[in-house]
Amino acid sequence: MSGVALLFILLIGLMMASVPVGISLGLSTLVTMVLTTNLDVITTPQYCFRGLDSFPLMAIPFFMLAGNLMKFGGLSEKLINLSNSLVRGFKGGLGHVTVLASMFFAALSGSAPATVMAIGSNVIPQMEKHGYDRGYATALASTAGTIGVIIPPSIPFVIYGVVSGASISDLFVAGIIPGILIGIVLMVVNYIYARKYGYGGEGRASFREFLHELKDAIWALLVPVIILGGIYSGKFTATEAAGVSVLYGFIIGYFVFKQLNIKKAYEACVKTGVSTSMILFLIGAAAVFGWMLTMQQIPNQIVAAISGITDSPAVVLLLVNLALFVAGALLDNVAAITLLTPVLVPLISAYGIDKTFFGIIMIINLSIGQITPPIGMNLFVSASICEVRLEKVIRQVLPFLAVLIIDLFLFTYIPEIVTVLPNALLH
Repeated sequence: MSGVALLFILLIGLMMASVPVGISLGLSTLVTMVLTTNLDVITTPQYCFRGLDSFPLMAIPFFMLAGNLMKFGGLSEKLINLSNSLVRGFKGGLGHVTVLASMFFAALSGSAPATVMAIGSNVIPQMEKHGYDRGYATALASTAGTIGVIIPPSIPFVIYGVVSGASISDLFVAGIIPGILIGIVLMVVNYIYARKYGYGGEGRASFREFLHELKDAIWALLVPVIILGGIYSGKFTATEAAGVSVLYGFIIGYFVFKQLNIKKAYEACVKTGVSTSMILFLIGAAAVFGWMLTMQQIPNQIVAAISGITDSPAVVLLLVNLALFVAGALLDNVAAITLLTPVLVPLISAYGIDKTFFGIIMIINLSIGQITPPIGMNLFVSASICEVRLEKVIRQVLPFLAVLIIDLFLFTYIPEIVTVLPNALLH
């Protein structure tokens, strides 16, 4: 049996046996190395360490900690209140609040499940109280949560940038317009549903109420200004921006809003440590797996095989999008990025497709997997929040899923939507 066949048989077999993805990647690589090569097994931890020995990767625990500190410090609640004062008076107002608050919180957390948890736990009960179907409210919160990994700062963007070598700053800028457009489209769909089923009637907020909520939320709204403004002005890197966001989140939560205390800060650190350790273990294992793929010439073979089928970048993007859609439905975002990026980047580079543009397409595609069965992490998170049957949520999420897929293909084949802002600001 060839090394390639053994590698993939072991990987698929371990994953089907419910072995965690990181362990499956590392173990399949180690066994293949022992049985098909003369390399010393010490190579495995060496390449694992090499994959983690990256300054930009430090942004992941910092951004995650910042998001947790801001959640415990009350910043997410302020953003929900501001969103409520802005759009609750429109038809389907609380649905719009869910989407808008998710867009705001995306600029704090960088995580889709975290966005669903922070926003959905507050808004879904209110929507149900005002007559919204529970399954619909849950599906909308799940879908809006996908914006959490598109609007910067985004943890998947950081991981993709490290693995692919693309500029993280460019990825952050490129994600702004697609994230905003997705939010607007979700609001349009929610408005259509609200008119059909009679959702709404929450009452408009007065201008004085809006000013009051804006005053309370101003400290939270400054987060993306400080982070992104610092990066794009050249004052600090994405990693340094993540460190600044931690300090800012602690100061605002502890001294300004006074909702953060030492106990909550400790809880935020523990939660961040657990989540970060899983992500970094997976990245390290994927680095070893990617090295083995390169040793077996897998990327070159894929490029040669696709080149024999078509010479059209448009067709290649279609094939890659289909593959990513399946991967997103079966794998966690981090696992899919670390596993597929070393394979797909050489392919798209051979066709002259920009790595930054492809990174946005890849992350948007995988974010759709967050609401696609059978994995659909956002669906599980939101369903657990309001104790609704997952089957009911899946039925209600299908129209939103269709709209996101249409958005994905618009971004894919009208690349200017993605590239216009980076070209204008950074080049």
